Amino acid sequence: MPINSFLYPGPTNSNPYVIDNSCRFNDGDAPRLHKTAGSAGNRRTFTISAWIKRSALGANQSILCATANNATADGDANKTMLRFTSDDELRFVKFTSASATNQIITRAKYRDISAWLHVLLAVDTTSGTAGDRLRLYVNGSEVTSFGTESQPDQNYDYDIGNSVTYNVGYGTATSTHVFDGYMSEVVYIDGLQLTPSSFGEFDEDSPTIWKPKDVSTLTFGTNGFYLNFKDSANLGNDASGGTDLTEVNLAATDQSTDTPDNNFATMNSIENTAASTFSEGNLQVLTHSGNFSYNISTIGVSAGKWYCEIKCTAQSSSEDKFKVGIAGKPTASTSDFLGEDTATDDTISYNGTDGDYQKAGSEVSYGNSYTTNDILGIALDVDNSKLYFSKNGTWQNSGDPTSGATGTGSIATGSPSTGFWHFAVGDVDNNDTYTYQINFGNPVHSISSGNSDANGYGNFEYAVPSGYYALNTKNLAEFGG
Repeated sequence: MPINSFLYPGPTNSNPYVIDNSCRFNDGDAPRLHKTAGSAGNRRTFTISAWIKRSALGANQSILCATANNATADGDANKTMLRFTSDDELRFVKFTSASATNQIITRAKYRDISAWLHVLLAVDTTSGTAGDRLRLYVNGSEVTSFGTESQPDQNYDYDIGNSVTYNVGYGTATSTHVFDGYMSEVVYIDGLQLTPSSFGEFDEDSPTIWKPKDVSTLTFGTNGFYLNFKDSANLGNDASGGTDLTEVNLAATDQSTDTPDNNFATMNSIENTAASTFSEGNLQVLTHSGNFSYNISTIGVSAGKWYCEIKCTAQSSSEDKFKVGIAGKPTASTSDFLGEDTATDDTISYNGTDGDYQKAGSEVSYGNSYTTNDILGIALDVDNSKLYFSKNGTWQNSGDPTSGATGTGSIATGSPSTGFWHFAVGDVDNNDTYTYQINFGNPVHSISSGNSDANGYGNFEYAVPSGYYALNTKNLAEFGG
């Protein structure tokens, strides 16, 4: 089934501290942030904290790596890493001469690509109690069950804290251990083993929800740093006042407002019968050449009015067999394309080749054809069961998304069998590929104008229709029923 679990959906009540930004890491670009410390700090006591939203699973992905080697040196000779494993577990490990020592690996596997996760590693090798030297917390709760646990000797010195190179989102081996997804509020504390209460708190109205706290007043120590990603022109800015980290293969468009405080929809890389390729924080989808099918958003809606934009960026042929629309369920097979299912009204598409819309297997004359570099807007009015499409800012079929129950120029949606509508992209071509960039409010492409919804959320090329909102958890809490 589509992901709607939201391990951390964002608080539904007022939170006095709000995280504004995150950084999007696209592993295909080999992005990283790094700096080399000029002097040694505390190698025995330190804390690493980061909010994480994963985009890809099943790969080694580094959160923070410290190494005495060059920032891009190959091999595991001497380095210390906090990372996800290829089995989607969390691992903190010290490599010495390529041998793994002094490590913990969780039994739990972290495979939710729709939600934010807070990871906290607190180290104090001076402790007389072995089990207290490496302490790992996820969403405010301590992890006590490990598949591998090899606590360090008392007073053991790690690479972290020394005058070494610190890499965020990168594991030092060229194009390996590269993080894929979003990071927010990345903190390294040199000299203190802190507890979760320094970084977050449980929501008083929803006690299972872990929410962030202001960390700017913490003591960061000699080599500590704090990345809040508020400056798109300097994503490596150290907000603690220390030396900035250098950005590599990161651009201003990699700054995002998808945060632990407001979780935005992305595309669902787990429900992928279509065998599409995902990138750019699951906001870019490349369809498969061997089938025609579709992919859906991580968030589904059962009420409210919602807006997104989709840019068609490439195709391997000139046939314009793009399909954008909505789906009430994941694709069932590699030949299950948007609008094709004659048994239900669970998918509806707006077609690139002729501008028709397709529903329950029938094509209906609707609007203009579209092609590469066109931007399609989708306005989904769940409350009135109406659907509208725009091409480069012009609503097709003289549609008026603000017409409510009248539905001027709309497509009648009916009700999906699952109870939830998802935004969707696909094609109807089993020989060629099509590439989309889906903008739920955090575009991966440059925006020339800049429009937000009435709540101030999102960055869209064209005006958001009155009463419609970007698909994120704060808007869902208000309008999602």
